Amino acid sequence: MRTVYIVGAADFAPARFAPAEGDAVIAADAGILHLERLGVRPDLVLGDFDSLGRVPELPDVEVSPVRKDDTDSMLAARRALDIGGERLMFFGCLGGKRLDHTLANIQTLAWCAARGAEAYLVGEGCCLAALPGGRSLSFDERYRGDFSVFCLGEDAAGVTERGLSYSLEDAALTARFPLGVSNSFTGEAAYVSVRRGMLIIYWQDDPSLPMPSMG
Repeated sequence: MRTVYIVGAADFAPARFAPAEGDAVIAADAGILHLERLGVRPDLVLGDFDSLGRVPELPDVEVSPVRKDDTDSMLAARRALDIGGERLMFFGCLGGKRLDHTLANIQTLAWCAARGAEAYLVGEGCCLAALPGGRSLSFDERYRGDFSVFCLGEDAAGVTERGLSYSLEDAALTARFPLGVSNSFTGEAAYVSVRRGMLIIYWQDDPSLPMPSMG
């Protein structure tokens, strides 16, 4: 599975940043600064560069207008799918001063998932994933800490959660009430699935453990 690492300008948690041979790295605007500190040269840099304040002097740079419909993260997501990305890992896309961009990046996760890609937002001590109807997410039994599930968009049907403090079986979640918040791992393998709709999954991450498996 080809992974594309997308790096934005917000808080950067590097522990899960591990591009392998065949993967790609895209810097969105000032996300290039995180990569410069790591000594990583991206395959592509794109954005309107209003945050960075300059256009990087690199061979693969795509400059977009400031007045546009897409955020820089969304531009990167589109390009990631164009180059065959099957798993998209977003770094530097949570936190910071722009809550609106965090919300936009969560919507971007859902946009990617609706197009068949696995998509994750990786933060400091936490991760989020978009889970579309017909798919599931499984966690190693060694995970500990918080776990929450939110409906994004139309009502989600057939939601099942197992191996957690609070279980659900073929339940319905809506975007109008946070029923799935503040669950937790129990020391058992955890599992969540949805039959129809779109879920955003949040969990307290441990970078020493494998990423959850999406089925």
